[in-house]
Amino acid sequence: MKSIFSALILLLLAACGGSPDPTEGRVQAGTALESTMSEPAGESLADLAELKVSGSYWIELSPVITAANSFYPVVVPVGEGGITRITSGEADIATNAETQLLRESLANPDLRIIATVTESFYRLVGRRSAGIETLSDLAGKRVMLPRNTSANYYLVAMLRTVGLTEDDVTLVPLPPGNTGKESMDGMSDALAAGEVDVISIWEPEPDDAIAVLGEDAIVLQDRSVYREVFNLHARAPDLADPAKRRAIVTFLRALLEATEALKQDPAPYWPHVSDVIGYNEEQIAGGWPEMEFPVDIIPDMLDVLETEEEWVAKERDREPRTREQLAQFIDYSVLEEARAKR
Repeated sequence: MKSIFSALILLLLAACGGSPDPTEGRVQAGTALESTMSEPAGESLADLAELKVSGSYWIELSPVITAANSFYPVVVPVGEGGITRITSGEADIATNAETQLLRESLANPDLRIIATVTESFYRLVGRRSAGIETLSDLAGKRVMLPRNTSANYYLVAMLRTVGLTEDDVTLVPLPPGNTGKESMDGMSDALAAGEVDVISIWEPEPDDAIAVLGEDAIVLQDRSVYREVFNLHARAPDLADPAKRRAIVTFLRALLEATEALKQDPAPYWPHVSDVIGYNEEQIAGGWPEMEFPVDIIPDMLDVLETEEEWVAKERDREPRTREQLAQFIDYSVLEEARAKR
């Protein structure tokens, strides 16, 4: 998914106590935060191993940000990174969509999915004035997207439902090396200016495009066709290390707590999320209905990997891996342990 559009959170663990007020969420990098988590019987949070967490700075990261800020004893210096930070040894756990796990795991077979943080439902947004009313109308149209990402796969999956392929549209990729938030913001402008006919991208850009186009906007979405599976990943050697595993399990406990809080009332946590990811609270609120936060490993995770492996393999001109080979990348035990320790 969005490995090239991500940022690094280094979670340097420290033990604290008490209950923070989530409305006081505008915390600067490097600030020690108090944790609401209770300690499991016979355990102390004071001697947790150092944990480094990398996350893509999009709305999907909200549970991880909230966990770090309000539910876990941490100090948070901010830098850049993504799932590749695990493979480079700079991070212990990292978020990314399922498409990037499929790419990175080829050279790094010890990567593991340990939880699904967010399911994000994408939307294609086009211009009615370009002659678009249905998916079939995309034939011959110009579609702007970041190549080799989940947004690219979303377009492929949607086109497939009406018998079309990427070859039936004109892809307008974002410039290589220029795929940050500024470029994403420019997608709506390009659409409104008539430079492209459709955009395929994650939130909040679809919501922004709808606002810019007004009545000229046409939204094409089918939640049954595809949703981004924004997972949390770790390496098998770290999960086998008792000290590192304990820190990862403890963070997952915080993630479970944070997700429950967001489901009950997300608004108090949005100010801090906004400070971290760089989108304002209105944009976060606009994209929020397109998100679900299971903090589970989705039941069809292996099916998703198997289906999308075909696309990734074709893109890389290689043979797709088998279902059995893909199954090794899913580790259910860490989340089970985190739940047990709650």
